[in-house]
Amino acid sequence: MSSDMGNLARRRGRPPGQHKIEALRKGGIELPRVDAVERALAILDAFSEDRVRLTLAEIAQRTQLYPSTVLRLAGSLSRFGYLHRDDNGQYRLGPTPLRLGQLYRQTFDLTDYVRPALARLSEATGETAAFYVRDGDKRICLYRHHAPRMIRHHLEEGAQLPLDRGAGGRVLLAYTGATDPDSVAIRERGLAISLGERDLETAAIATAVHGNHGIFLGALGIVGLRSRFAGERIDLLSASLRAEASSLTRLLSGR
Repeated sequence: MSSDMGNLARRRGRPPGQHKIEALRKGGIELPRVDAVERALAILDAFSEDRVRLTLAEIAQRTQLYPSTVLRLAGSLSRFGYLHRDDNGQYRLGPTPLRLGQLYRQTFDLTDYVRPALARLSEATGETAAFYVRDGDKRICLYRHHAPRMIRHHLEEGAQLPLDRGAGGRVLLAYTGATDPDSVAIRERGLAISLGERDLETAAIATAVHGNHGIFLGALGIVGLRSRFAGERIDLLSASLRAEASSLTRLLSGR
């Protein structure tokens, strides 16, 4: 095959960096491919520390893609915040990669911060402590620390629970876009209390945990027998929960 034909094949097919995927394939791992996605990612990979702004022609040269292809993909990437086109026609990375990078850093070592917080919260309250994240129309118990009591609420990590019932679920709804009156009230109060809502014999209190730039990370909660969530003890439990959530937020946000 001539060099011109080789270049044409590269333009129409695999972008630079494909050798990384080929290395995995040689190890016996067959990975699915979506050409349009790989080409879009190749455009993002074209930027470097020494070239933070590129023209359309420079991107096409670096990715070995047709300029018309780059233009179409750049439009989609710009709409989602991955690219930004300056007034002079040059492209640079948009705000979305930064946001994703921050999310990555926060979740990369989240366990190191959350587990000690759950242990302290469980010891202070005598109840099971858990950390929930939203997964579509469900919530997931990502981490938990069981209470040091013989009679306690047992919750397994990885358990799927409803979003519309329970304190943890209501906090997740309130901080992921819900606009109903209950969610507005939870955001104003900073706390959700559930008494026998998901299970008649259990109760729970939950609040939000944030990271860098106020990004919502998940719901920190305590759960136990309903008989122990009554009277003045609710105030004491709520105060312990708020204090631990505030401390965790400060650690995760670097403030």
